[in-house]
Amino acid sequence: MTRPFDQDAIDSEGWWPPARRYDSPNCNARPDGAPIELIVLHNISLPAGRFGGPHIADLFSNRLDVRADPSFAELRALHVSSHFLVRRDGSVTQFVACQGRAWHAGVSVFDGRANCNDYSVGIEIEGSDFVAFSSAQYDSVARLVAALAARYPIAAIAGHEHVAPGRKSDPGPFFDWSKLQAMVLPAAEKLVLANRRCTSASKLRKVKWAHLDFG
Repeated sequence: MTRPFDQDAIDSEGWWPPARRYDSPNCNARPDGAPIELIVLHNISLPAGRFGGPHIADLFSNRLDVRADPSFAELRALHVSSHFLVRRDGSVTQFVACQGRAWHAGVSVFDGRANCNDYSVGIEIEGSDFVAFSSAQYDSVARLVAALAARYPIAAIAGHEHVAPGRKSDPGPFFDWSKLQAMVLPAAEKLVLANRRCTSASKLRKVKWAHLDFG
């Protein structure tokens, strides 16, 4: 059953009602007065190339059993998180309130401005650099981007590959940026109709899409 758009507005504390809440300790406060201006898209799978299971949530909550897979040994001391995780079926989990600073981008720069975690929201999309993403994922990401733009002064949407080039490659070559871009504005217009206070449709027409600059 399709979720109505009147449930898509992010609340005053920075939580998105359609998402399952699963609090991560891997976050801190943003610098005083730092506006939320950037959305960073990632891909993730644990173990690499395998989908489903509890491992991503366990990683973000410092509960990962490093004995569960040999590749997890290198994650033993890692403390990371993202605001959102979009599963293959389109379901969304939120680990950090948007007002909080999730630890998703690492060493990063966008438009000459360092420390992207300070002013961005991170969206992890379950996938890899080697497989296509699902239609349900594009739908959920589009609705989430529209909701974020309605609540915050979003100026740009980028991939991890754009803010950490050479170090990161996600969301990767199988992520269809043009498809997402075409879906976001219609989602925003539906959000506006369902929530009269939202103005994301007009704001999204001015948003910078980093993939157009990076090619």
